[in-house]
Amino acid sequence: MANNDKNVRVRLVKGLRGVQSRHRLSVKALGLSKLNDVRELKDSPQVRGLINTVYYLVRVEE
Repeated sequence: MANNDKNVRVRLVKGLRGVQSRHRLSVKALGLSKLNDVRELKDSPQVRGLINTVYYLVRVEE
């Protein structure tokens, strides 16, 4: 319960050309669409799982 109020900033640092369709959907689920888009999301296991799926496309700024 320590992570309830924490947020994670996620930035899309690589384009989506040639990326698996599942990974594109994960990026879209994170709320990212264009290069260098930044979203601040609640730190939860679901969000961490999406980030881990597309670790090579995003940068986490905590």
